[in-house]
Amino acid sequence: MRFPLPMTTRIAGYVARKRLVERAEKFPMVLMLEPLHACNLTCTGCGRIREYESTIKQRLSLDECLAAVDEAGAPVVSICGGEPMIYPAIGELVAKIQERKKVVILCTNGMFTRKRLGEFKPSRTFFFNIHLDGMRDNHDVAVERKGVFDAAIDGIKAAKEKTFLVCTNTTVYHETDMNELDEMFAYLTSLGVDGFIISPAYSYAAVNTKDIFMTREDIRAKFSAAEAMFRKYKFHTSPVYEEFLRGKREMQCTAWASPTRNIKGWKGPCYLITDTHHDSLSSLMNDTQWENYGYGKDPRCENCMVHVGYETSAAVGVNSQLGDMLKMIKWQMS
Repeated sequence: MRFPLPMTTRIAGYVARKRLVERAEKFPMVLMLEPLHACNLTCTGCGRIREYESTIKQRLSLDECLAAVDEAGAPVVSICGGEPMIYPAIGELVAKIQERKKVVILCTNGMFTRKRLGEFKPSRTFFFNIHLDGMRDNHDVAVERKGVFDAAIDGIKAAKEKTFLVCTNTTVYHETDMNELDEMFAYLTSLGVDGFIISPAYSYAAVNTKDIFMTREDIRAKFSAAEAMFRKYKFHTSPVYEEFLRGKREMQCTAWASPTRNIKGWKGPCYLITDTHHDSLSSLMNDTQWENYGYGKDPRCENCMVHVGYETSAAVGVNSQLGDMLKMIKWQMS
């Protein structure tokens, strides 16, 4: 199966309840929880460490993190940042979120995985999500430090030795060589990595190096050329989202399904754009003029095809087409 059965059933049950019982139009699917924005790296394409420079030393308390989990009610919690593995109570945070029957995805650069592995327990609803943007030389250039690739690989090996689920997250930039990514995914498969997430980069306003980002046309050309790669490896990228990346269909952004909670509040309107921070999730969901955002509406959205905005569209059935359900079931069972 593409994902463990406990993970799939929890998410499917949640969506069915929201859609069929509560008749909800907008609801959180994935909580993007940022306990802190501090990081041990200065990745070239990262907007977080630059956007939140003034509050880089602050962090949410454990109670604030858990309150956000309860407030969102989403079946999936993606713990990101910053580098969440430098959050002092990261092991306790993951454990307490799992006690709430949530799927937890811990996004990390992988440098502290081996060191802090003993704070976690293997589970079919917990993934280490380790970021890798290429093989050794190019990845280390992207994160602006030598040795990071090797440290991340060491962390993957350590986690797999202890039977943890591990996936990787890869951001595609203008100069990314998709053939190199093919090589990387083959290597990671040989290490027992359980799945791969891939997404085009977003051009953060806080990132000055704009020539690394792609236009919508660039993205579709690059992903179309790599179509065969998606058939070879266990991608967690859904077939519906993949078709969107390759220009085979259009999709509506569902950024509201992936709300972000960080040290300033509920980030609005989305994970990628900051116009304000809300005091509550209800305010974010109900007070945001969602109709003003998205492709063709806001210039900042024109070249955005990032998974955090579009992958949830397939899960909640936005812009669904005949055969999508069967397609998603076959993909999950593969």
